[in-house]
Amino acid sequence: MKYNFCVLSEKSKRVDMYLSALFNEFSRSYIQKMIDRWQVTVNGKTISKNLKINHKDEISLEIKTQSLDLCPEKIDLETVYEDNEILILNKDAGINVHPVPWEWWKEWTLVNAILYHCKDNLPSIGWVERPGIVHRLDKDTSWLIMIAKTDKMMNYLAQTIKDRKIGKYYLAVVSGIITESNFKVESYIGRDPNNRQRMTTRNPVNPKIAVTYWEVIDYIDNKYTLVKLKIETWRTHQIRVHLASIGYPIIWDKVYWNPKVNKEVGTLYQLHRQALHAYELDIELYWKEVHFKAELKDDMKRIIGG
Repeated sequence: MKYNFCVLSEKSKRVDMYLSALFNEFSRSYIQKMIDRWQVTVNGKTISKNLKINHKDEISLEIKTQSLDLCPEKIDLETVYEDNEILILNKDAGINVHPVPWEWWKEWTLVNAILYHCKDNLPSIGWVERPGIVHRLDKDTSWLIMIAKTDKMMNYLAQTIKDRKIGKYYLAVVSGIITESNFKVESYIGRDPNNRQRMTTRNPVNPKIAVTYWEVIDYIDNKYTLVKLKIETWRTHQIRVHLASIGYPIIWDKVYWNPKVNKEVGTLYQLHRQALHAYELDIELYWKEVHFKAELKDDMKRIIGG
């Protein structure tokens, strides 16, 4: 896989630091190895790892991955819908969606479970390490996730997401009382230049526009607000970043919120992951509009009720 892009940065930065912030899957040492292997060029030239890049420099990055020889594993799945072409699941929080070639683990992921469930009935396109999966998901969020079981469906879902023709709705519990009933947040989101595990709206690396809508549903213990959200764009950590950026972070978000508040919520509600659940999906399948809904997981029910 090859990436070509232009640097958007007000200050000069070392190329290895810039790329490790942009691609959070890679450590800085892994980026340096890629540079040593001539997989990275700047303005068409091979470089050294301590090169400083500037605004509008052109970077080319070639990522070479290898098959992990993944093993099917019998893992319980909560199926929302399934036919010969598509599988829709209500994913549990806490399970990794897929392994990556530069990590040691390759067991007990959603991909392992899908390989067991679908046997050989999966598309051949896309990365070998995440067969049939067309969108990335946070490990600690419970989700409606779509799995393509054929090449035709894989292409269709990918194009539908690209064209923003999917309605995806979430429930989240945030810290604080939101007094306005409806919101829209629109901003640029990208990697935090100082922490490659975070996304940010402030001076992001490789920024992309992100749009989030939500409405207030209820209040909990006069401390928290239950909101329903819809995303127009599909950016990494989009909902979490947007809510935190306006002062209403999702409770128990280990990356974007307060550890003290997280501990309080964990003790009171036995919730130990971010209170975010993708629970409804609208999409056109087989020339008609269809609607899917995923029930709340038990830990979310304890705080929301129902």
